[in-house]
Amino acid sequence: QVQLVESGGGLVQPGGSLRLSCAASGSISRIIVMGWYRQAPGKQRELVATIATGSSPNYVDSVKGRFTISRDNAKNTAYLQMNSLKSEDTAVYYCNVQAILWSSRGPNIYWGQGTQVTVSS
Repeated sequence: QVQLVESGGGLVQPGGSLRLSCAASGSISRIIVMGWYRQAPGKQRELVATIATGSSPNYVDSVKGRFTISRDNAKNTAYLQMNSLKSEDTAVYYCNVQAILWSSRGPNIYWGQGTQVTVSS
């Protein structure tokens, strides 16, 4: 069992910044990938950023240069620093984790409940 607790969402003006956090807990043996997805009303969920153990981050083109994903391995926590926010960044942001549990034979995918980010004047 894995629980993902997301925080840091809210209302911000265009050009502002937010930092999202995702803390994973449970009987985790190894986290392979942590990432963030987002979904705006009436739109499909899209990948925003991912970071795999021992690898470099990946970003969707629309956030490159503005967003930074990072990870604290000791805390099993991922962060998404969001700078120069635009109205089109408005969405529910979901944490996503690929992990292996101590009791599991292979990796599984886990989702957070989502946190709302609204960029508006």
